[in-house]
Amino acid sequence: MKDCPACGEEIQDAARKCRFCGEMISSRGRSRSGSSRRKKKSSNSNAMVWIIVAVAAGALLLVIPCLIALLLPAVQQAREAARRAECKNNMKKIAIAMHNYHDTYNSFPPAYIPDENGDPMHSWRVLILPFVDQQALYDQYDFDQPWDSPANQSVTNNMPPIYACPSNPNAGGNTTHYAAVYGPNCIFNGAEATRMRDIKDGTSNTLLFGEVDGSSIPWTKPEDIDIAIHSTLTDPAGFHSHHVGGVHFAMGDGSVQFFSENISQQVLDALFTRDGGETVGAF
Repeated sequence: MKDCPACGEEIQDAARKCRFCGEMISSRGRSRSGSSRRKKKSSNSNAMVWIIVAVAAGALLLVIPCLIALLLPAVQQAREAARRAECKNNMKKIAIAMHNYHDTYNSFPPAYIPDENGDPMHSWRVLILPFVDQQALYDQYDFDQPWDSPANQSVTNNMPPIYACPSNPNAGGNTTHYAAVYGPNCIFNGAEATRMRDIKDGTSNTLLFGEVDGSSIPWTKPEDIDIAIHSTLTDPAGFHSHHVGGVHFAMGDGSVQFFSENISQQVLDALFTRDGGETVGAF
């Protein structure tokens, strides 16, 4: 005797059909319709799994853009903070190089070396190359030829990364993002070389150089920002940066400060000069 797989009633071992429920019994004692029901149940289970997977995938497609929208500004801010720190570090290294130049030659580098007619021929950025670990590039430069001569083109095309601000979209070319504060009574004034003792206003109250747009001054070109023409921090052709809210400047003492674009023009003008005798408060 055996039990019917469909209804559970006791039937003969040789029975092919249950006399109670009428189900056909397979040779192994299984109900054909029971097997069918199990297949149907399995199919329904698979369908449910796929529905759950589809719903989960749809939820992810909705959640991921929201997460990106929330996290992207924070990521961008972190990257800009890193670029800004690198920019400041570049300027710090350049300022230290100027001080090392002063230790060697007893003066800061002049804004430029003139030709026989007194016209600008070579930039201070070339003069300090040995002091920013670029002796090999300095040795390639031909001081007997103008900065834009074919002889110096390869050097011009190989700008050291230290002269570029990573936040500037023009980074990667041969145009610099740092220019000297240039003009009468400034540390940089033509071919005149300024000594530390000439900075009567104090090195911590006098600007050396600052950030510029970087779209128009090849780094070997003897050109800087003439404060008689461009003296504000809101002038794109003057001291200008791609950092939000202001501009980095290197000071005469080698420090680097970030100046708000809303700084008092009177204070800024006082910081431009080396012996103007102005009283400079907090900035």
